[in-house]
Amino acid sequence: MRIHSLYLYPVKSLAGIQVDSFAMDEFGPAGDRRWMIVDDERRFVTQRNYPQLARINAFFSGARVEVDIPGEGAFSLQPTGETLPVLVWRDWVKARVGNSEASEALSRFCGQRFRFVYMPEETFRRIDADRVGEYRRVGFADGFPFLITNLASLDELNGRLEKPVEMRRFRPNIVVEGAEPWVEDDWRELQIGARQFRLVKPCSRCIMTTVDPDRGVKDPAAQPLRTLTGYRRTDEGVIFGMNAVHDQPGKIRVGDPVSIVKTEIT
Repeated sequence: MRIHSLYLYPVKSLAGIQVDSFAMDEFGPAGDRRWMIVDDERRFVTQRNYPQLARINAFFSGARVEVDIPGEGAFSLQPTGETLPVLVWRDWVKARVGNSEASEALSRFCGQRFRFVYMPEETFRRIDADRVGEYRRVGFADGFPFLITNLASLDELNGRLEKPVEMRRFRPNIVVEGAEPWVEDDWRELQIGARQFRLVKPCSRCIMTTVDPDRGVKDPAAQPLRTLTGYRRTDEGVIFGMNAVHDQPGKIRVGDPVSIVKTEIT
């Protein structure tokens, strides 16, 4: 097995970027989902309700994140000195408000008043203590620093679909190739390159898998969620992929070998 592809998401729920490698820090993949969008109630905003967010490209320019908003242009995201408590799922955390120019352009594009916010180093959002006993942090990702998926599982799913879908719909960080379909359900520890990862929770999928990542609309012709519901429903939800944490900082690259350290025998 080896790494097939790697993805980063500089801004939660905007388009991701495919990369050849990434470094890892305390948050997870360096720079991943340190930015987020909130509404007037300071609640996080995603493609679940605003699928057009998929059309906004986010990328790294040196140490900064830039966004390219259709019809508005490119903007560099810069945290200001203003702090704001914001809600991501059940967690209220202190964020820094982004520069107004980018937020105003985003609001015009979406037809709704939104703001970009940034998670600074001094903010500590804890990973679910029921899944990870250590006092570990995560950025604005849904709950865990990494999502690991298996290319063979996507191939198996696509064999059931009239319209195949890309892995981008599932928004992984690490895609593994060379395994059998769905064996990732039983993985508990992996060695990826020189680093170890613990797979701590199956990833339950939502309506975001129905959003066309190129057009930014919900795609009625593609039915990955409905099809998965027919044979991948568990007590954890409709499952595709595994949430994971890393054991130490470092760097991983496309092509790095992947080996199983520990499995759960069912």
